[in-house]
Amino acid sequence: MKLFDVYPINDVTIVKAKGSYVWDENGEQYLDLYGGHAVISIGHTHPHWVKRIEEQLEKIAFYSNSVKIPLQQQLAEKLGKISGKDDYQLFLCNSGAEANENALKLASFHNGRKKVIAFSKSFHGRTSLAVSATDNKNYVAPVNETDNVIFLPFNDEQALEDCFEENGNEISSVIVEGIQGVGGINVADEDFLRKIRELCDKYRAVYIADSVQCGYGRSGKFFSHDFAGVNADIYTMAKGMGNGFPVAGIIIAPYIKPKHFQLGTTFGGNHLACAAALAVLEIIEEEKLMGNAVMVGKYLRDELENIPELKRVRGRGLMIGFDVPEELNPEGSGLRKNLLWNQKIFTGEAKPNVIRLLPSLALKKRDAEDFIEALKEEIQLLSSGQSVEVSNATEA
Repeated sequence: MKLFDVYPINDVTIVKAKGSYVWDENGEQYLDLYGGHAVISIGHTHPHWVKRIEEQLEKIAFYSNSVKIPLQQQLAEKLGKISGKDDYQLFLCNSGAEANENALKLASFHNGRKKVIAFSKSFHGRTSLAVSATDNKNYVAPVNETDNVIFLPFNDEQALEDCFEENGNEISSVIVEGIQGVGGINVADEDFLRKIRELCDKYRAVYIADSVQCGYGRSGKFFSHDFAGVNADIYTMAKGMGNGFPVAGIIIAPYIKPKHFQLGTTFGGNHLACAAALAVLEIIEEEKLMGNAVMVGKYLRDELENIPELKRVRGRGLMIGFDVPEELNPEGSGLRKNLLWNQKIFTGEAKPNVIRLLPSLALKKRDAEDFIEALKEEIQLLSSGQSVEVSNATEA
């Protein structure tokens, strides 16, 4: 049997990881500024995280949600404290797509409506309803097509008002990323998020804050949506929640009441997942990683803005993007490939020309400084007409 070929991959095999570094099978060290799609929140193989999982594994790894699992309540209490959402309710699941799927479903259960507002360049996952609310036709199969999702321009308050005025009594929910990730690191305007809150209140729709990639402290606040100073009704989370262990969840405002069997999961909230997620929160709190994300993120953005060849540097905390001009981006990936193969630095991308930085929230300033120096070197090489040998890489 062979693997189903759905991922364009780099020709690298990672066999070891620690902190912000990974090593391949040949012992080559790489600086990881991508964290496996923003998953590594506290650093690879943090010793406290490893210990938490190992200790739990020695006791019990899994039992279903048919019995009490005290770790779930411990996780809910810690999450409420650190996020500032003590009065919310936690439902645990396994992935970001599943979190968004459950959020959209719960909103519809709550108000009995069908219509969903989503936005241009959005990405909410690849499962049925989540992908229907994703603005990329390459991901949407015919069976996922629906008239129940209305796409509006991102950050367009007037379009949002007009849509509610026309369809307000049919709108079940509005789902929005606080910072679009796959869409290219596009930050939601604070006024735009406040307008969503205002209109959802007026028309009794549910405001869903997709925090799968931009949440969990990455922006410098626990949820990037909260820069707007208003609460969402449901926050979805995954990615950095388990630092690589599969765990996700939604937190739900207290006015939305649960009913048995509306939502459910076999693996969600299992013992190992809760142990991993608790370790992440403990480390974020103890090591003050949200503050570090602000400090190191500001350094990176300031330095990137001083590189004249780069355009539209943007983001918050350690969720940063910038546009690469065509001359530095032959075949759509020149600079990023040079960083990987010449400098041994992993970064991310958003098509067609955006480099994304999504490192661990524990990224050290000296590692950020090393990246800036390496980036300047590769820009100089590309500007002088030199490019990477691509024979050892596949498109990613």
